[in-house]
Amino acid sequence: MPDTTKTVTKNADATTGDEPESFFAQGGFLQGLGLRRSLFEEDRARFELAVEPRHMNRLGIPHGGVYATMLDSALGAAGCWDGAPDRFRPSVTLNLNVSYLAQPKGSRLIADGRRTGGGKSIYFSEGEIRDDTGVLIATATGTFKVVRPRS
Repeated sequence: MPDTTKTVTKNADATTGDEPESFFAQGGFLQGLGLRRSLFEEDRARFELAVEPRHMNRLGIPHGGVYATMLDSALGAAGCWDGAPDRFRPSVTLNLNVSYLAQPKGSRLIADGRRTGGGKSIYFSEGEIRDDTGVLIATATGTFKVVRPRS
């Protein structure tokens, strides 16, 4: 029986931020946030973030918008695979539902997204954020639409 497991493609170093130029908008929001892609393959994506003071709210924990952004990025990217780690199909978020579960104990946040279904243009994803100690921080589900690139 042939091996049907997917090959994990690590194509960016989460600590150095080596990213294909086309994945994040140059000088854009995700780059400014410090988000790093650490995994991108068919139906799956992972983004990581080193927690810094600029990410904190008044309670001294990462702002909920940081979690929502990470989950939106991971879930959206999970359906954008276009056959190679340096190519992707652009998409937009139609719906994102985030559940905030716990405060992080570690210093790095890891968002994993998985495409769970859909068709050619609209797809569904789910995912979670854990910190580097394994604490489950937040979960999400989302609906996304593949769009044509802007010229």
